[in-house]
Amino acid sequence: MSRRELSRLPSAFAAVAFIATCAAVVPAQPAAAQDAPAAAGAAAEPTWDRWTPELSMRYKQVGGTAMSPDGNLVAYTVRVPLMEGEQSEYLSHIWVARTDGSGAVQYTRGDASAGSPAFSPDGRTLSFTTGRSGSNQLWMIPLGGGEAWRVTDTEKGVGTYRWSPDGTRIAFTMSDPDTEEEKSAQKEKRDVILVDRNFKFSHLYVVDVPATGSSPVEATRVTEGEFHVTGFDWTPDGRNLVLSHQADPRINTGRLSGDVSVVALATRELRVLVGGNGVEGDPHVSPDGRQISFVSTGSQPEPVGLGDVYTVSMDGGEPRRLHETHDRSPQLMGWTRSGDAVYVSETVGTTRHVYRLPTGGGAPTPVTTGDGVIGGASFASAADRMAFTFQTSDQPAEVFVSPVRAFSPTRVTEVNTEVPRPPMGRTELLTWSSRDGRQIEGLLTYPVGYAAGQQVPLILNVHGGPAGAFTQSFTGAPSIYMIQYFAQQGYAVLRPNPRGSTGYGREFRYANVMDWGYGDFDDLDSGVDHVIEMGIADPDQLYLMGWSYGGYMTSFAVTRTDRFRAASMGAGLPNLISMVTTTDIGDYLAGHMGGEFWDDFERYERHSAIYRINEVVTPTQVIHGAQDLRVPFTQGQEFYRALDRKGVPTEMVVYPRTPHGPTEPKFLMDVSDRILSWFRKHESVRPRADG
Repeated sequence: MSRRELSRLPSAFAAVAFIATCAAVVPAQPAAAQDAPAAAGAAAEPTWDRWTPELSMRYKQVGGTAMSPDGNLVAYTVRVPLMEGEQSEYLSHIWVARTDGSGAVQYTRGDASAGSPAFSPDGRTLSFTTGRSGSNQLWMIPLGGGEAWRVTDTEKGVGTYRWSPDGTRIAFTMSDPDTEEEKSAQKEKRDVILVDRNFKFSHLYVVDVPATGSSPVEATRVTEGEFHVTGFDWTPDGRNLVLSHQADPRINTGRLSGDVSVVALATRELRVLVGGNGVEGDPHVSPDGRQISFVSTGSQPEPVGLGDVYTVSMDGGEPRRLHETHDRSPQLMGWTRSGDAVYVSETVGTTRHVYRLPTGGGAPTPVTTGDGVIGGASFASAADRMAFTFQTSDQPAEVFVSPVRAFSPTRVTEVNTEVPRPPMGRTELLTWSSRDGRQIEGLLTYPVGYAAGQQVPLILNVHGGPAGAFTQSFTGAPSIYMIQYFAQQGYAVLRPNPRGSTGYGREFRYANVMDWGYGDFDDLDSGVDHVIEMGIADPDQLYLMGWSYGGYMTSFAVTRTDRFRAASMGAGLPNLISMVTTTDIGDYLAGHMGGEFWDDFERYERHSAIYRINEVVTPTQVIHGAQDLRVPFTQGQEFYRALDRKGVPTEMVVYPRTPHGPTEPKFLMDVSDRILSWFRKHESVRPRADG
């Protein structure tokens, strides 16, 4: 930030232009505030005139926002990859910007990431979490300048946290620490794992906010017992915490159980507000403290995915369901300042927006509008203003602010302004009819420099989920599939939202239950036909790729058609019988299949590509993470071995240390190149089932 820019900031804010993170004051660099390179290690600056994975990695990822109470400042995170030498990791730091767009200042620095920024209720202090001390702890820094100081020194790291309304305390979640016996067992190499036993539950703690520069203070435990806290909020008087909790920490359990309770801080007595057979979560207390809003599946679990917003009196009683949202999968964000509505965020088609949902009745109304994707929204507690990230297919994410009552977005950051932007392949929203007449949407990205009338190779890209969705997010951003990189190489890329996708309502999302690989394949395949009929796709140059459920669809598609020259299955699940008993979300899969496999072997086999392996002739690449628990590594291995034994051209790419998708930037940057090489290798010959 220049001296001139700095002089425009209020004195209290300007002082932190030279603030270090966590422990000491380190001078800020004199360069422009957001011009730091996204990835270290390039000895000489290349000419960025074409889209490459390396260029996409330069685009910084802007995280969730936090607004100051008066709406004049917004905090946000910026994440960059570190890829020099032995490094392959991400580093996140916190920035604070004036909402009038007059300047942005980096508040945290150093080798340890910082995240979860929040302003104190009086707006004078910024809190955040960082692992600088070895585990994720809570820190604070004065907005008026000075050194950061550590608030907590817990044995396990701090999870989520919230300031008390009066700003004197902070509540946070933390997992149960190891017992002395467990520590001894680990040291003595006798730490046997008992599967689904000895859970480490997340519980609530409260810590008094120490004075500036004080040593960490001891936290007080608020809840204990055999339940796992998943969310919480303060009551306005600071006497109680309202919390959601489930039976145990397993991700699968979260689809089956969840209640809302209130705990009194003085007595630590827990009182259930909403129980029963449904799954409740994400509670928020109304400004007057009389009502609790939360999301619930209703009277029973809905493992396929369903949620509505409810309210219940702080005294208990019968919950009241509010009006259904468009997709019935809302993210509850909190109450309006007036207390007569709540804010929710939801995917609608290929966009994502914020809505105002009245608590007295009535349909939701849009707070944000237009094409693109709204994310990470936050609201000022004492002003009619909101902050959020916004991106479109051809514009990277930046932080914006707007009045809440009259949406008028103003950009306040320039995180990616200096990153090179070569000519892009434009992205167009398409709609077509599937073979049963169902209307399907998809995003088509044209090759860079495409001229009307050209027929070009087409890649069909299938999303995960199945309740995922392709949205109008920036196509030049780093991702498993670098869309603009493929467009630069002359490919058109079709990204459909077939039945089962989120964003199109409950009926559409449930339309592929007990029908995986059939109706949804028709949606995808008819989309390919549509692009061919448009005169864009060359029918002899078709390719296929997808991750997770997209990998499943890839494996199943090559058993149903030989139209693709080559395919790439990423983290796919070709055997649903072995998948349902090894994945960490077994009930999600069983919900889609309508029951357990031992009650209907035929159904599971009918929808599993491995039992149709003799139909495959398409050269198929298999990519998988070695540490994947969502779709276990053996799923990819099973398909690869079967293809190899059958004589179908194949290769298997394994990323070590990798769960259900690359977490290391060097691996992320590697994927698209390997897929492109596989497609190029098989572009001249397309085997056919009839010889």
